[in-house]
Amino acid sequence: MALVSPKRVLDLVKVRCAIFGTVFNPKNERLGNKVLRQKLRGSALASYYPRRVVTFKDLKNLYPGFELYDEKEEDRLEHIQLLKARGKGAPKKLSAPAEAKRGAKKKK
Repeated sequence: MALVSPKRVLDLVKVRCAIFGTVFNPKNERLGNKVLRQKLRGSALASYYPRRVVTFKDLKNLYPGFELYDEKEEDRLEHIQLLKARGKGAPKKLSAPAEAKRGAKKKK
C-alpha cells in the first residue's frame, strides 16, 4: 500500500477548510478561533440587568431649589469625618509638582 505524500494531505486539508468554512492551521497554533466563533453576549447581558432608575443625585440636580435630605450621603460624610478624627482618612492631595518630589522616597 502506497503512502500519500504530506504535500498532498496539506492540499486536501486546504480544500476541506475552504469547503466547510473552517480555518486552515497546519502548524496547530493557538489562534483563538474557538472564542471568536462564539455568539456575542453583550445584548443578553445588557438586557439581564434592569435599567437604571432615577437616583437621588438626579432629583437634586433636577430641582435645585428644593432642600432635599440624602440619608446615605449624610451617613457617608459622617463616616469620613469619624475616620479623619482618628487619623485614618485619605491623605491630602499634593497641589504642586514640587511637593510631590519632596514627598517621594529615594531608592537605594
